[in-house]
Amino acid sequence: MDLFEYQGKQYFARFGIPVSAGGVADTTDDAVVQAEKAGYPVVVKAQVQVGGRGKAGGIQLAANSDEVRQHAQSILGMDIKGHVVRRLWVEHASDIAKEYYASFTLDRSTKMYLGMVSARGGIDIEQVAEEDPGAIARLQIDPSSGLTRDQARWLVDEAGLDVEARDGAVDSLLKLYDCYVEGDADLVEINPLILTPDGRVHALDAKVTLDDNASFRHPEWDEFRDIDEFDERERLAKSKGLQYVGLEGSVGVIANGAGLAMSTCDVVNQVGGTPANFLDIGGGASAEVMANALEVINADASVKAIFINIFGGITRGEEVANGIVTALGRVKIESPMVIRLDGTNAEEGRAILKQVESDEVLSRPTMLEAARTAVGLAAQRAGGAVK
Repeated sequence: MDLFEYQGKQYFARFGIPVSAGGVADTTDDAVVQAEKAGYPVVVKAQVQVGGRGKAGGIQLAANSDEVRQHAQSILGMDIKGHVVRRLWVEHASDIAKEYYASFTLDRSTKMYLGMVSARGGIDIEQVAEEDPGAIARLQIDPSSGLTRDQARWLVDEAGLDVEARDGAVDSLLKLYDCYVEGDADLVEINPLILTPDGRVHALDAKVTLDDNASFRHPEWDEFRDIDEFDERERLAKSKGLQYVGLEGSVGVIANGAGLAMSTCDVVNQVGGTPANFLDIGGGASAEVMANALEVINADASVKAIFINIFGGITRGEEVANGIVTALGRVKIESPMVIRLDGTNAEEGRAILKQVESDEVLSRPTMLEAARTAVGLAAQRAGGAVK
């Protein structure tokens, strides 16, 4: 779960990370109220989960209430890379002497945490990594022992932060690490972490991705699930416990396992189609799960064909097939469906699916064949040509 900037700053504050005083506003009047509370001058910032806000005009400095009202009116409703601004964060403007970068995430290749610090903050870290990889100090951290103050000190020294910022940066790093671990995050990032002219270090921005697998430990996360965070498809999938990401194509994808779902999206692209979504039904494919998945896919009017790609491991092929057949009896399918079933007891499963095959329900033996068929059907429904 990705947090908006204002939510990330609220999360940081729980762990003692210094952030700018500010408040949330959904209207121009709210923006003025929050500006008065924060104290002028203030920055009015669009709250969208996409980069490039500043270049799009979504971050504006205001010296008084008239300017706040003007900027709020222009930013609310603004479209930034397909994201409509419905909420603002209004915070006290900070004087900046220096800008740095700091983050913690998981290094899956080494099964360790990865801390990164750079003296080149305020720009995309990917750009820094490409232009000057040596400007990023990296430290792999053993989760069993955690981050020590000496290690945090090494990171800021290695990154070459200004001497007057190092003590404050070390403190912020230790708190950021606590936020990452105790807060069950996949990523915590401050860009920029600033040094003010009077020597204070604090977070001027916040990027936080929470691990949804840990949500059972955090009932307070419900407050972060903003109604604008998901589109209609994602809200429906979330209500049914499905792992779903909405995309912009015409082939609806259902697969069991995140890896297979990603591969399925890739092969749809490979054969000239575009996936309408990423939908992972997990390790099982019961009738209820399949019916829920098909209901979510059906809710997307852009879907012209459905590609169900199941590899049976612990889940047996005949169980998957029976789940699909039962689901077909419960959900009216609006688009033709192509099924690829492989793995444990796949032959038995295919025999069951054979009984319900038609022009609208097709079975294919391989992922590539199934993808080509689904893409072709989607193109026909859309009135286009198969690539």
